[in-house]
Amino acid sequence: MISPRAAGCCHGLGRAPLRPRLRLQPQRPSWQPSLSGRGLATVTDGDVEKARQYCENQLKHGDYEAFLLRQFVPPSSRDAYNALRTLNLELARLPETVSNPTIARMRMSFWRETVNSVFAGNPPREPISILLHQAIQDLKARAGPNSASSLKFWLLRLINTREQHMENRPFVSLNSLEDYAENTYATLMYVTLASMPLRSVHMDHLASHIGKACGIVATLRGIPVLAAPSQPIQGPAGSVGNTRHPALLLPLDVMAEVGVREEDVFRHGPNAEGLQDSVFKVATRANDHLITAREMLKNLKAGEEVGHDYEHEGEQEHIYSSGGVDATQADIKRGFGVLLEAVPAADYLERLEKADFDPFKVKASWKLPWRLWRALKTQHI
Repeated sequence: MISPRAAGCCHGLGRAPLRPRLRLQPQRPSWQPSLSGRGLATVTDGDVEKARQYCENQLKHGDYEAFLLRQFVPPSSRDAYNALRTLNLELARLPETVSNPTIARMRMSFWRETVNSVFAGNPPREPISILLHQAIQDLKARAGPNSASSLKFWLLRLINTREQHMENRPFVSLNSLEDYAENTYATLMYVTLASMPLRSVHMDHLASHIGKACGIVATLRGIPVLAAPSQPIQGPAGSVGNTRHPALLLPLDVMAEVGVREEDVFRHGPNAEGLQDSVFKVATRANDHLITAREMLKNLKAGEEVGHDYEHEGEQEHIYSSGGVDATQADIKRGFGVLLEAVPAADYLERLEKADFDPFKVKASWKLPWRLWRALKTQHI
């Protein structure tokens, strides 16, 4: 069994964020989504500004890392980024904010219908859809009427994947966790790049590795939250029940290899036998993706080949025109703010390593804003 203390083979896991955890409890938004499905006849500048403020406020209080990262996205794509990340936050909160899975599935259906309505030019009276509608209209004005077609594909894939994993069942294998990360966090990066628009096989390749690392890190960060009993939902007449049972999303193949059991983690938390070893193995895979992305970025800047093929090239919405070295260099410079998603992931992994791979003992840090600035200044992730 590999000990978590063998940190050297983790390639120096890390970096460190200001507010580390994505808060899953709702923040009592001032603008509640409408389930009526009625669209807006006209989206006014006032509607867009209110929607923008709503999304930024949700990110500030619910996903502070995204709130920081949004300022590094090109201004022309910032509305898209704000809408996408707020939608992701809404989807992530669903298991915690509804009283049963049936209502959660209804909410997922609502968001699918909302995406279809937004791309049909009829956004519901709901802030995320209004801001996304504005971003799509801006993109079409800049890059033509067909420039937003891929965004719909990516958004529906995000929603469908979130729905498939809504019940917080463990991942069958580490590879299945990677697939989940590809279809969620990497997909969010694809949408952001497409909203610029920036269609580059190398940028999508980088986004795939970084997104997989981010998705794996999100799973590790969720262990102390999901493994604890959920809080009851309070209604007008009192408690209406809990939203979920405790869950441990570590891959089953890793858990079997090191001998950790879900029940032990639920009962004993960080003292469960094998927990740190399993976290170490999963964290190493996330860190390997970050190392690969850094090596790719270094090679591309030097005008060299990345060294391995992009596994998703040629799949739907991953079709690109050829470009030379100069085009690649320009793409990296233009889309580097999107690649900064790697910094909070590396940041958490470093703090996890310092906590001896015990996710219950990971400490917060104030250094993330400075590390984001340094990464942007040096053009290194």
